[in-house]
Amino acid sequence: MHTNGMKIAISIPEDIFREIEKIAREQRTSRSRVIAAAAREYARKNETRRLIARLDEAYSEPDAPEDIARRKAMTAYQRKRLKRKEP
Repeated sequence: MHTNGMKIAISIPEDIFREIEKIAREQRTSRSRVIAAAAREYARKNETRRLIARLDEAYSEPDAPEDIARRKAMTAYQRKRLKRKEP
């Protein structure tokens, strides 16, 4: 089967090669498709890790003074509303 993909040469441990061969036989597909699927999944997981790292970095920065004031005002408002509802 001809694809528009890139041809590359890679070296992998023999046990991984045997596992790829087994998966390809079981799924009745090519080794190339198995390896491409694995690489795609690895890239997706890596992008997720990068996104989480960016979020962790953003949320680790100290809150701006206006954010702190807004949160305090919201908490006070919520407490006031709750007190009005109590019997």
